[in-house]
Amino acid sequence: MINASISFQVLPLGLKENDAVKIIDKVIKMVQKSGINYHVGPMETTMEGDLEKMLDIIKNSQKLCTKSGAKTIFTNVKIIYNPKGILSVKQKLSKYNK
Repeated sequence: MINASISFQVLPLGLKENDAVKIIDKVIKMVQKSGINYHVGPMETTMEGDLEKMLDIIKNSQKLCTKSGAKTIFTNVKIIYNPKGILSVKQKLSKYNK
């Protein structure tokens, strides 16, 4: 059941732009391998599914960034949660994507 939708953005700080992009690419690959539904946007990645699983993904993204050379990571996170379920991203956007 989809009980949450999370949009997050990781910004590895103190690195050359190309190095930061490489780290962000690793985070996106981690999300892809997680099996969670996701959508990569130009400024953030949106995931939907179980809240706890997605929070673990965000936590692991921090660890991945530091293992990849970032000394500091700035992360923006937006969460919508309802234990009884929420609309999927597809449902939320259906009226705009005709």
